[in-house]
Amino acid sequence: MKIDKNTIIGLILMALVMGGYMWYQNTTAKKMQEQRAIEAQTEAIAQHKSDSIESVQKEKKAKKLIEQINDSTSSLFQARQQNDGQTVLENELLKITIANKGGQIARAELKDPTYKDQKGKQVVLFDNNESNMRLLFDGKEDNIVTDELYFTPKNASKSSVTMSLPIADGSIDIMYKLVPNSYILEMSVKANNLQGFFPTKTKSFDIEWSENMRQQEKGFEFENRYSTITWRTTNNDTDELSSAGADKEEDNFKDNLQWVAFKTQFFSQILIADSEFKPSSFKQKQFKKEEQKDIKYLKNYVAEMSTDFDPSGKSVSQMKMYLGPNKFSTLRNNEKLCNDERDLDLQSIVYLGWPLIKYINRFFMLYLFDWMTSWGINMGIVLIILTLLIKCAVFPLMRKSFLSSARMRVLKPKVDELAKKYPNKEDAMKKQQETMQLYSQYGVSPMGGCLPMLIQMPIWIALFNFIPNAIELRGQSFLWADDLSTYDDVINWGTNIPFIGNHISLFCVLWCISTIVNTWITMRQQKDTMTSEQAQQMKMMQWMSYIMPVVFFFSFNDYSSGLNLYYFFSGLLSILMMWFLRKTTNDDKLLAKLEKRYQERKANGTGINKTSSMMGRLQALAEKQQEMLRQQQEEQQKRNKK
Repeated sequence: MKIDKNTIIGLILMALVMGGYMWYQNTTAKKMQEQRAIEAQTEAIAQHKSDSIESVQKEKKAKKLIEQINDSTSSLFQARQQNDGQTVLENELLKITIANKGGQIARAELKDPTYKDQKGKQVVLFDNNESNMRLLFDGKEDNIVTDELYFTPKNASKSSVTMSLPIADGSIDIMYKLVPNSYILEMSVKANNLQGFFPTKTKSFDIEWSENMRQQEKGFEFENRYSTITWRTTNNDTDELSSAGADKEEDNFKDNLQWVAFKTQFFSQILIADSEFKPSSFKQKQFKKEEQKDIKYLKNYVAEMSTDFDPSGKSVSQMKMYLGPNKFSTLRNNEKLCNDERDLDLQSIVYLGWPLIKYINRFFMLYLFDWMTSWGINMGIVLIILTLLIKCAVFPLMRKSFLSSARMRVLKPKVDELAKKYPNKEDAMKKQQETMQLYSQYGVSPMGGCLPMLIQMPIWIALFNFIPNAIELRGQSFLWADDLSTYDDVINWGTNIPFIGNHISLFCVLWCISTIVNTWITMRQQKDTMTSEQAQQMKMMQWMSYIMPVVFFFSFNDYSSGLNLYYFFSGLLSILMMWFLRKTTNDDKLLAKLEKRYQERKANGTGINKTSSMMGRLQALAEKQQEMLRQQQEEQQKRNKK
């Protein structure tokens, strides 16, 4: 290839153009990079200045906030920094420990030597963190929750103290005072110089009261049956959460309350408002026995409510607290010390049964029992004497019932003749009618034996409710029973077996045996008054009567030995009384009296068609049924002819 002059000049020009372009690109890129660096530096400087300004503003704002907090609620922060401490209050019956933290009761111990726990020490209702009563106050800028704060004890004496919580230039004071020789602790809440702290609409404060209830008795399941939250309304009605089942809750209240009680079988803590409580929610949660180790707990109680409060401090929120035994007379006497014009009826916390049963226990059994316990004799002997007195009182009814059965027994040959007269089933109504007429002629009522026994049932049920709630039996031994208020585990194998538990109660076994013997005597007595057909029809009922005591054993095996002692001795007395009545009753003489009565009634023209008596009404009913049956048979015959 030949290169001429023009070609060389073209190549040189192209190289110059390319070199110039590359120089230009490099120069432009460098300037742009420098410009970007300057912009980035400028932006960084601006951002730094902005951050500095914002940081300063935040710092100033924080300082201002701290100054505001220190100005208004510095005492609350100080109250959270104080050391813990306790103040002990005592009277003749109570020893109360007030903790600085929360300004609340930390421990309650009964000093009466009558009340010991299972280890032989004085009963402690609660201790340490088992109970918590927090008061909640709504402020304008900050809320007060007392259990998070430390109070300062002031004006402390042996039986009173004021727990003071400093707030701004004022304080909230909780004053405690034990009433001499009582189980009553007076409480009052007052605001001092805090008008600016609370909103003008504040008229109340909230109370959140919770506690793990200690197991105080040997029988976990039995004690649980009588442990629950109880309350009394301003309409003088006492109500409670059901103690049965595991967890319960109540949040639908129609009325305000006079008091709220955390109750176990024999001990209670009752919070009483001088004005009233507005309830919000009550809850109870069941603890499982097998999941507990050292201190056993029955249930956890939680009560949420509110009561009146005056932020100006002109009036004081007054409350009282009963911390003691569920003894009827003790509750009644301590209620008088409350100096309250309302009918608090603290005694209603002792469950005495349904309305009718309750009145029998309250106005008869209690006075009789208190009178006998004042003798100072063994409580087992008291129960035996009580049983003997009751059996003597109902003996006339038992005798009347026995004689009614005896009259039917001596008339049985005449009833058997009627059965032979009407052997066919279609004549059953006629036979029943003439049987009723026979009884009416001799002045005998088949219901005469049942009515007296029914009259005794309320007393039987009354003692069923009374004895398990009688704290006088607690810790009292009799024969092989160490404690009449709980089961007597003569045989104990330590391992829980379904339906029977880990023991056998000997008094319960004796009661079941006496009941079976009584059933046998009763069935034998009834057999002497029944026809063969009636005896055949009653076989199933007889077997049920024998089985029932065995079924009851699985329930009563866990009941108090005092109750089983009463039922056993009552059954034993019934056997002896029935034997006495049978030995002192001459059937021939009784039949002669009935024949004489029959002749007198027949001569006077009374008793034969009389319908005013029970037998007369039964006879009239039988005649009416006979007439209806006759009409049905005639109608059926007419249909068959058609």
